[in-house]
Amino acid sequence: MSIIKCDIVSAEKAIFNGEASLVVASGIEGELGIAPRHTPLMTQLKPGEIRVIQEDGSEEHFYVSGGMMEVQPYKVSILADTALRADDIDEAAAIKAKEEAEQLLQDKSKKQDLAKVQADLAKAIAQIHAVSRLKKNLKR
Repeated sequence: MSIIKCDIVSAEKAIFNGEASLVVASGIEGELGIAPRHTPLMTQLKPGEIRVIQEDGSEEHFYVSGGMMEVQPYKVSILADTALRADDIDEAAAIKAKEEAEQLLQDKSKKQDLAKVQADLAKAIAQIHAVSRLKKNLKR
């Protein structure tokens, strides 16, 4: 089985640097699965989970706040403002942020930046999803 090099970098630091048999990310136009020898591309990422599947079948899970992904035949580079390992996400804080954003969307009496509230909601949902996927894989 061939491998592809994968780098995940946030604005603060490198989060992951290793090899994979498949990298799965949420592009703005849908889910992308990147395998070795993939056609070169560059795409914008939406807030969501990045899964790095290694040759032995094990998976590493990450959350990115959005960003860019560049794909070359043997290398994937993911650049994000915020990138976290799924097991570093504070699930309780993400759930609270989701609930607060949902309340703001329902409260028509307060003036708020709708786009910001929706972005905060999407971020919280993506973090919760990354954590729940990690927990599900740990149970296997």
